[in-house]
Amino acid sequence: MEGLASAIWGQASMVHLESLLNIHLLPLLGSRRMNTFDHKVVEGFLQNLERNGIGLAAQANAFDKLKAILLDANRLGLFDDNPVAGIKPPQYDPKRVVIPSPEQLRQIRTAGDDSFLLVADLMSGCGMRNGEAFAVNVNNIVADDVYRITEQVNRTTCQYERLKHRKVGEYRDVPLPARVRQTIEWYADKHGTVDGYLLRHPGDPTRTFPHYHIANQWQRIKKAGETDIPDGMVVYGLRHFFASNCLTHGIPITDVAEWMGHKTIEITFKIYRHLMPGSISKAAKILNLDLAA
Repeated sequence: MEGLASAIWGQASMVHLESLLNIHLLPLLGSRRMNTFDHKVVEGFLQNLERNGIGLAAQANAFDKLKAILLDANRLGLFDDNPVAGIKPPQYDPKRVVIPSPEQLRQIRTAGDDSFLLVADLMSGCGMRNGEAFAVNVNNIVADDVYRITEQVNRTTCQYERLKHRKVGEYRDVPLPARVRQTIEWYADKHGTVDGYLLRHPGDPTRTFPHYHIANQWQRIKKAGETDIPDGMVVYGLRHFFASNCLTHGIPITDVAEWMGHKTIEITFKIYRHLMPGSISKAAKILNLDLAA
């Protein structure tokens, strides 16, 4: 599959595709021969992404690139039928965003080990993606209430890499609630750091923190059934909590989009528009004040 992509995409496009291929496409489809692709294979690929807790934006992006490659292969005559014909692409669906209540969050954050608590606080309190939380560094606390997100742990390479939708060296500053700062300081005091990094591989501190460590804990917590977790919630729901908490307290969606690192505000709006059902009515009442004066 990688060979075909190189043949039908230009060099610049291949550079753009490399991260996406390594993270999502090649691990699941890299060993498959091109002439064995059909709609069932593509549907199975999408189901795997969903089971693995991949966000809808990443699912849609991966599908778009796979579709482009397979359509080019179809034009080259490798398929009798178009393998993506009739397949509905992943789309944002607000009803699929499951967000814990504050009480549920209090239970969830303490249901795993210390690393789980730290990640839960970083995702729910600062809006970090899981890979960004895994790269948390005490040196990135640039003010008492500001954390600077500069990198993430890549799921496939297991290395520190640039942020999603950012160039090398770019960053974003996010609010740092007092409780999250206290959790960071508590974890650093208890477990120490390596060059400022708090989370490292449990069995080898010279390596980065593995994605599966939190995923495995999450599955055990859900299976134990001792924690109140809303139906359908995935770990990413902790990040959704951050957005929900911001929007329900009147923080502008433009700020939320920036803090969450979304590529465009449209993405934020599509996912979280349903959390602002009263915004039009609220605006109408505010605007009426001067009109009625």
